[in-house]
Amino acid sequence: MPVVSADKQHVFLSRADDIAALAVSVLIPLPLDGCYDYLVPDDMALAPGDLVRVPLGPRTVVGVVWERDEEAEPQAPVKLKAVVERLDLPSLPEVTRRFVEWVSNYNMTPLGMVLRMALGPPEMLRPGKPRKAYQLGGSQPERMTPARERVLGVLKGGPPRSATDLMEAAGVSRAVVVGLVQMGALDQILLPSLGLAVGNSEKPDADKQGPDLSGDQRRASESLRASVDANIFSTTVLEGVTGSGKTEVYFEAIAASLRSDERAQVVVLMPEIALTEQFLNRFQARFDAVPTGWHSGLGTRERREAWQSIISGEARVVVGARSALFLPYPNLKLIEVDEEHDSAYKQEDRVIYHARDMAVVRALLGNSPTILVSATPSLETMVNVWEGRYAHVTLPVRHGGAVVPEIQAIDMRSNPPARGSWLSPVLSEALENTLSAGEQSLLFLNRRGYAPAAICRACGHRMQREDCSAPLVVHAYGQRLKCHYCSYSVSMPEACPKCGAEESIIAYGPGVERLAEEVAKLFPEARIAVMSSDTIMSPAEGRRFIERIAAHKIDIIIGTQLVTKGHHFPMLTLVGIIDADLGLSGGDLRAAERTYQQLWQVAGRAGRAERPGRVYLQSYMPEHPVMQALAAGDGPGFYRNEAASRQVQGMPPYG
Repeated sequence: MPVVSADKQHVFLSRADDIAALAVSVLIPLPLDGCYDYLVPDDMALAPGDLVRVPLGPRTVVGVVWERDEEAEPQAPVKLKAVVERLDLPSLPEVTRRFVEWVSNYNMTPLGMVLRMALGPPEMLRPGKPRKAYQLGGSQPERMTPARERVLGVLKGGPPRSATDLMEAAGVSRAVVVGLVQMGALDQILLPSLGLAVGNSEKPDADKQGPDLSGDQRRASESLRASVDANIFSTTVLEGVTGSGKTEVYFEAIAASLRSDERAQVVVLMPEIALTEQFLNRFQARFDAVPTGWHSGLGTRERREAWQSIISGEARVVVGARSALFLPYPNLKLIEVDEEHDSAYKQEDRVIYHARDMAVVRALLGNSPTILVSATPSLETMVNVWEGRYAHVTLPVRHGGAVVPEIQAIDMRSNPPARGSWLSPVLSEALENTLSAGEQSLLFLNRRGYAPAAICRACGHRMQREDCSAPLVVHAYGQRLKCHYCSYSVSMPEACPKCGAEESIIAYGPGVERLAEEVAKLFPEARIAVMSSDTIMSPAEGRRFIERIAAHKIDIIIGTQLVTKGHHFPMLTLVGIIDADLGLSGGDLRAAERTYQQLWQVAGRAGRAERPGRVYLQSYMPEHPVMQALAAGDGPGFYRNEAASRQVQGMPPYG
């Protein structure tokens, strides 16, 4: 029989049957591999998945009621603390709980750490503050102006909107909105936070007619729609050359999923925040609504509203980074992984996992289809296609009559740049011709900063942190040294810290800043801009940069890997890859595969409209199989040769 303590704060249970009848197991989002048992108060009914607040030592924490491990028999007597409260939130879906367990077991990670990815930080579970919004009032302005008329027109027949939304939609200042409130033409109201996902107050229109598709696109979309209509687990690889319109094709699968069930949810994973921002705009144009975003660029309030809208089922389409896969979707019907080959889907700290592979598992547990999208699929994905585990849909030609650009390897041994320069004469001439034609160029170098290293020319010392082996990168045109693995930064020293030689530290090798300096000297009249994670700090900045390129306010773009994926610039006809051999060194198993994927992706930025494109690869190893495959456009041959080499060596995905 249970025994209650004198302070009535604890219950002592002497038999396993008593524990099963009166207690629940609660999983806490901490680095713990098991659950704790808690007493259920008489006035509280709990079920697996319920979010509860429980005592843990001197504090209270949030946890999830978990299914009891029937094989674990507690030792008697047991002293239990009671559940403090059940949170007024929907329960964590059963499929999410199974997914958390699977990821924990497969990736050998404490169960509580994986649960934290599904719950997010504690701020996600707090009730949000009511939001101010405005609706039409009972009065009309004494004097109607065009600005006031636009504001009233936005609200007429529509939902209440925040002041910021009104200002953006009507193109007016805050003073116009405030003035209408003072006149009684607008009423201020408070809206509850729950259910107002970021940008998701309007539901996607799945029945809206999309753009006309080509024959290849139509056949591909029909195949994807069939996998959605089957409503069972499947994995389909959508492979298409750059510019073939893959996004519009898988939009058709999203529309089919939304039409199939009024509660259906869809998640689209993206490797980069910049791509997420661009996708939001394309989605809005296609479905007349903005999907719910989930990425590190969101503030606490935005993330909380998004999370609560997802678990409540209000958010129909979610687009975000890899962590969006773990959110608690109650009715997830379709998972899409865009640029599935991208290494950004690998998380290598805390919970270590590959989101592409976990997406397939999540689809299996939820009995739903998943679509893997790429112009250059990973070798692991292609092996699954060859062995019949994944379906394969291809888009072999570019949309709208555009053609894949011609790729030429420049042998830097016979066409070296001038001393202190990094552009070969062949590429310099191509840049000049492109500028003369009024077209745009892109120079790709996957090195941030001014130079990758600072070296003493007297003793050869390479500048690095005392407690770190990572070299310090020269930034801001040679004025500062920064570590790319932490926030450490220091001014360029006047003397070598090892030998003491003064004015002996020099920048060694090129980064995008140094390349921009060289291009500015060669073409002083050209409008030049650098696109890297040092210059693009947020999705909004990325959007503005892309808009400048699309409006032809930039002649020469110099960028790192941020420019390699998803961007469409009609006037960009020349791509120059400065150090094409860069990724082939270091002994990485996947060096050749990643180099091929990255260079093919950046080459795909050229000639995406009616103007043909050209791509130049500056290489000291033009005979390398990667360079040969790129120049010949022989992707299938490269993958077959790479797979055969891996198989002989017993390397992944064969061993």
